[in-house]
Amino acid sequence: MVTRPTEPVTGCAASHPSVPEPRYNPRRAWLITALIVAFMVINYADKSVLGLAAVPIMDELDISNGTYGLISSSFSLLFSLSGLLVGFTASRISSRMLLFTLTILWAVAQLPVLFVAAVPTLIAGRVLLGAAEGPAAPMSMHALYKWFPTAKRGLPSALQIGGAALGTLISAPLLTWLISDFGWRSAYAVLALVCVVWSLIWFRLGHDGPFGQDGSFGHALEPAVTAIPPSGRRLPYRRLLLNGTVLGSIASAFGAAWALSLSQAWLPVYLRTQLEMTPARAATTISVISAFSLVLLLTLSPLVDALKSRGVSSRWSSGVLQGAAVVVAGTAMAVFPFVDASGPRLVLIGVAFGGHAIAIPLHYMTTAEVVPPRQRGALFGIVAATGTLPGLVAPFLTGRIIDTAGSESAGYLVAFLIAAAVMLTAGAFAIAAIRPERDVVRLGIPHPDRREAGTSG
Repeated sequence: MVTRPTEPVTGCAASHPSVPEPRYNPRRAWLITALIVAFMVINYADKSVLGLAAVPIMDELDISNGTYGLISSSFSLLFSLSGLLVGFTASRISSRMLLFTLTILWAVAQLPVLFVAAVPTLIAGRVLLGAAEGPAAPMSMHALYKWFPTAKRGLPSALQIGGAALGTLISAPLLTWLISDFGWRSAYAVLALVCVVWSLIWFRLGHDGPFGQDGSFGHALEPAVTAIPPSGRRLPYRRLLLNGTVLGSIASAFGAAWALSLSQAWLPVYLRTQLEMTPARAATTISVISAFSLVLLLTLSPLVDALKSRGVSSRWSSGVLQGAAVVVAGTAMAVFPFVDASGPRLVLIGVAFGGHAIAIPLHYMTTAEVVPPRQRGALFGIVAATGTLPGLVAPFLTGRIIDTAGSESAGYLVAFLIAAAVMLTAGAFAIAAIRPERDVVRLGIPHPDRREAGTSG
């Protein structure tokens, strides 16, 4: 059943005194899911290309670790800001046009280095790419949620985030092959073409779904599961942002993003220069780590749905789980530099750079539980913007540490220990702070799993 606001609202809902419950269309919903997974695959291939091409680029352009770190960090210069700004416009722009525009910009961002290969063009391309990719994850999740009722969002959410792991899994060997056999510029050219092809397909098929929309371009309100507050008004963003669940979700995303930014910028270089791997073996290692992340995503997110269906509170089924994932990955990050045996070291590297993956979909899920649907796009943008700030700091900081340390190996050791400290702190805070059942009561938002006080955990 649909819970209607107690005060009149504008838009389509206002013209329908009895708003029917949105109709779930599985065939269409899963088609959109497949397109969005492909969107995320391309998204992460675009992000990964610089790291995979780092060694030949650094050799050809004769740039230092610090300069490479600066190029890598420039990706995040406008990443968070654009995610924030686009999030606030999400309720007024259709997901169809939004994702189409973003992907066209991704294609354009690949072009500068094809004409002039230099540090300024590398930075310009990464800045534009970061600005266009900042809103990608939260807005594609927002688009996905429009096609699924709340109770069915676990697996689609995992697949959307799984597209990131799948993107690295697929792109690492393919882009490495292009870079090795045809030069690093060929990888940029192929990615630009792929972006254009996807954008045209999405423009044809990527219409908006019926769930969780307001009158701007929808025909129904979402069910009571995420109904607007009893007052019929939007809640102040200060109240939404300062509740424990949102802060804890941001913290888990922050810790996961620190590891992810190192993985994209420095893990390929570390494997090549410190572990002396060939390009093909380094690409295979990165693909295996991505496959591990994908398995975690596809295994654990359905488990969350099953736990919730059995009455386990969101605090325990998704809040503690995402914080613990970051803590475990941080522990592995602190340990692997001290392990000499090749097998155990590679396992720990896999956990350090892949074990945090489940924090990303879960932090969206926990945030969505304490935010009214008409404010969800904006909050997703804010959470993504603040949670991904490590991308602006970690790559450049790592490069500077490597350049100023007594040796490259000593520099990597310090950088990984700093990452571990950040991840352990962020994960522990998330475990303590995320309590959706408590926070929806404080905010006065109807909750999908409103239970007796004894289960609020």
